[in-house]
Parts: sequence; C-alpha cells; structure tokens
Amino acid sequence: MRRDVFQAIADPIRRDIIELLSEESLNVNQVANKFKINRPAISKHLKILNECGIIRFNQVGGERLCLIKPQELIPAFLWIKQYNKLWEDRIDSFENYINKIKLKNDNNE
Repeated sequence: MRRDVFQAIADPIRRDIIELLSEESLNVNQVANKFKINRPAISKHLKILNECGIIRFNQVGGERLCLIKPQELIPAFLWIKQYNKLWEDRIDSFENYINKIKLKNDNNE
C-alpha cells in the first residue's frame, strides 16, 4: 500500500514527531524518549512517516538516525493553503458582524 503525506500528518503523534525532527535529527531511542508511549508504537509511527516519504533513516555507525525530508510536506501545505482565503473571508465576515452588534448595542445605551 502506498502511503501519502496526508496519512503522515493525520495522527497527532506523527505531527509531533515531524516537529521534533524538524529541529534536529535523532535516533529512534531519542525520539521514543520524547513521548509517553512505548518504543514499538514510536517505531510504527516512524515506519509510517518513512513510507510516506516524510523521513528517512540514515545509518551512522551503530546509530539509525531519523532525518526529516521537509520538501515532502509541500503537497499538504499547498492543499491547506488553498483554503486560507476562504477562512480569512469567513473570519472577517464574523468580525464585521460582531462589530455591527457592538455598535448597535453601544448606540442603544
């Protein structure tokens, strides 16, 4: 089964791992030590991130480092970005509505 970036970011633990690895490359144990779930569960999340192309493993001596491939997150960013204008317009509309209500209440006092 081919996984994609959206499967990678669907889980909050995987999003936290992505954020963690965006700051520095870590070995599997170092990643696991940052979470309150067991190492096999972290290994499963790392495997999914690897299958999605978000991270890769690099063997350095006796260590297996997890390296982020941030360019693989671009499709998710572009998909989310297309909705940015929609949400900005809705938030602006809501803000205008609130301001009208406030103005009406201020005038009635």
